[in-house]
Amino acid sequence: MPPPSDIVKVAIEWPGANAQLMEIDQKKPLSSIIREVCDGWSLSGSEQFALRYADGPQLYITEQSRSEIKNGTILRLAISPARAARQLLDRIQSHGIDARLEALKELAKLSADPTFATEFISMEGIGTLARLVESGTHFGEMLAFTLTAFLELMDHGIVSWDLISLSFIKQIASYVNQPMVDVSILQRSLAILESMVLNSHSLYHRVAQEITVGQLIGHLSNQEIQTYAIALINALFLKAPEDRRQEMASTLAQKHLRSIILNHVIRGNRPIKAEMAHQLYVLQVLTFNLLEERMMTKMDPSDQAQRDIIFELRRIAFDGENDPSGTEKRKAMYTKDYKMLGFTNHVNPAMDFTQTPPGMLALDNMLYLAKLHQDTYIRIVLENSSREDKHECPFGRCAIELTRMLCEILQVGELPNEGCNDYHPMFFTHDRAWEEFFCVCIQLLNKTWKEMRATAEDFNKVMQVVREQITRTLAMKPSSLDQLKGKLRGLSYSEILRLRQSERMSQDDFQSPPIIELRERIQPEILELIKQQRLNRLCEGSCFRKLGNRRRQEKFWFCRLSLNHKVLHYGDLDESPQGEVPFELLTDKIPVSDIKSVVTGKDCPHMKEKSALKQNKEVLEQAFSILYDPDENLNFVAPNKYEYCIWTDGLCALLGREMGSDLTRSDLDTLISMEMKLRLLDLENITIPEAPPPVPKEPSTYNFTYNYG
Repeated sequence: MPPPSDIVKVAIEWPGANAQLMEIDQKKPLSSIIREVCDGWSLSGSEQFALRYADGPQLYITEQSRSEIKNGTILRLAISPARAARQLLDRIQSHGIDARLEALKELAKLSADPTFATEFISMEGIGTLARLVESGTHFGEMLAFTLTAFLELMDHGIVSWDLISLSFIKQIASYVNQPMVDVSILQRSLAILESMVLNSHSLYHRVAQEITVGQLIGHLSNQEIQTYAIALINALFLKAPEDRRQEMASTLAQKHLRSIILNHVIRGNRPIKAEMAHQLYVLQVLTFNLLEERMMTKMDPSDQAQRDIIFELRRIAFDGENDPSGTEKRKAMYTKDYKMLGFTNHVNPAMDFTQTPPGMLALDNMLYLAKLHQDTYIRIVLENSSREDKHECPFGRCAIELTRMLCEILQVGELPNEGCNDYHPMFFTHDRAWEEFFCVCIQLLNKTWKEMRATAEDFNKVMQVVREQITRTLAMKPSSLDQLKGKLRGLSYSEILRLRQSERMSQDDFQSPPIIELRERIQPEILELIKQQRLNRLCEGSCFRKLGNRRRQEKFWFCRLSLNHKVLHYGDLDESPQGEVPFELLTDKIPVSDIKSVVTGKDCPHMKEKSALKQNKEVLEQAFSILYDPDENLNFVAPNKYEYCIWTDGLCALLGREMGSDLTRSDLDTLISMEMKLRLLDLENITIPEAPPPVPKEPSTYNFTYNYG
């Protein structure tokens, strides 16, 4: 007879004594259980003790978290959080250096525990640590552990960052500004400043007064602190007022941030880890977001300075030299030229730039092309204006629509997505990467227009093909603009047609009745094959990243299914594994029989607060949770869409439910298509009428047989 579900068998350790094997009744108060444990070792004052996990993070067990205890768990009897906090606080303030150092080491470890942190903070512990830092008397290891403990305690969100004093900020900033500082101290100082900026509007201004961009850029040559430095730059950039961002961007350009990142990070001798990739992605997004103001600015047709830009486009294309007769009288005669330039409004082309997006950003791109790539600009305009077969490519209209498209593809104006690492190395290879990207794409558009022999009626079709060419090429992650050009040359219109045809064939759009019946016959076995593949992948396991309140040091955990498909094993890891993680290292487990359901997206417990935030959209789409007895959950955020589909499909298959992800449907269609092609080769007799007859009531009306060999 199986034991009751509220009875948990554990082992409890105590230094210098044999472990106790106990059956914990989850219905009994935790204080009663601790009293029984203390009685077993003849320890008095049970209220001064608590239970902690012996492995992993060694967190304290509370009434709220006790339900997470599993059969076979090893626990440890320890002094209570309040007692531990009081002892450490006294030792930290002692005069013995060695005793203080050991206390700070232990504090740095315990501060990650929310139960201990609550007790330590209630004793004014954070103020004590802040005063130690402000005194400037701590150095080396002692200072590093002090900063680590401070950061861990603040990360729980129990105390507001707004309470931090100016003298503390100045002291932390001084560690960043000093030329020779220990790497561990510098890392923690940068992480603390980043958290200040991200969590407090008032502290942003204080930190911005103490830290200059030039000082942060100087740290990028050190590979140990590159990620921390870029993270702080991004935080300052993100929180800067609108009027300060352009100024900050100019400073970053003057300090050659882009080239330093390119040479020391992207082309460095170390592989780029996930956290660094995320920070590069954030910097890329924030840089492109500087275009948002121009993108959302309408052109004022009455503004002479703005109209002069259009006159300049006309002059460069058709006059060559400065036009001495560029007066208002002459401007009335420009209608023909504006038509050849491809504007929709030939009389007043300024009206073409009154829609947002792309607004004035499109005109900026056109002027950049005309001035910096003048030969290309003139060739595109004159080549199309001289054609009389109605196949001319309207440069103005194309440039405006292309700018809008590029803004959509690169999500100009959107906030960075948490957990996204989608940065493009080529955008770090040029100071005017956006404009150069536009110049490459406008030439692609002109080339594709000619290949399609398009007319004005085909405008939208051409833009769809160009979008596909650009998105396919960006997915290849070209490392430079030259490589981008090469890959775009390989994606001609004929190649796009070939790829589309190949994809259509793989999706198997055949609608003849024999094909439909064949599909229905083999679909169950293919679906079973997919289920087995999903379950096999769950047995191999996957690594997941823990999401915290700040991004300074990645933490991971691993989950895998037992080979008999009866238990899910999981546990924390110090770093991302390179291969399969043994079951012995995964200390926690959930019986599959205890799983009640699998939920995704906004229905997940850990997404209920984050789902409304714009920057968590991608995280929301890759989140799922396992709900199990009694009322607990295990929360996941998949590293990518593929892993999300693997796990949600696999869990549904494990529970005997229908799989429903897009990837499953895609895999199913692909596998069915492949199997059908093989079996169709073996069809001995298949009869398909020349003219489709009335739909029969029974599929057996059609005469076809299979040879399965």
